[in-house]
Amino acid sequence: MKSTHYEAESQPAIRKQVLRANAVYLGLASIGGLLLLDVPGAFFSRGPLSRIITAPYEAIGFLEAHGLALVMAVLLWRAAPLRSWHFTAAAVHMLLGTANLLFWPIFAASGTLPMGYITTSLHWIFAALQLIAATVPSKTVEVG
Repeated sequence: MKSTHYEAESQPAIRKQVLRANAVYLGLASIGGLLLLDVPGAFFSRGPLSRIITAPYEAIGFLEAHGLALVMAVLLWRAAPLRSWHFTAAAVHMLLGTANLLFWPIFAASGTLPMGYITTSLHWIFAALQLIAATVPSKTVEVG
């Protein structure tokens, strides 16, 4: 009979901790971005983004990025410590970190360079941590 290998449910605790820490970071950063940057800048012409947003529709990318980061935070908080979730989280951070670097002048124009340094660094740190967690050997169960 053919045997199949599955990842056991009892994964190393460190993998779950990485997912949870990542969820906390993404959740706090996204809520902060939404409440302190996106909404005030787009709808009330206040805050750092008001320096670069002249019409509400110009904030769509900011609102989408922070909103999707919040959705990802919820998913990572509930995620099982499986390799697929670690690779997903790494991909998200690579996307967000790359976007921050490609559009770096926005941080300077909005006067938020310290936030840019912190968030971009954390995106790359979490990308690395997630890739490391994905390579931690897991227990397998042979079925069949």
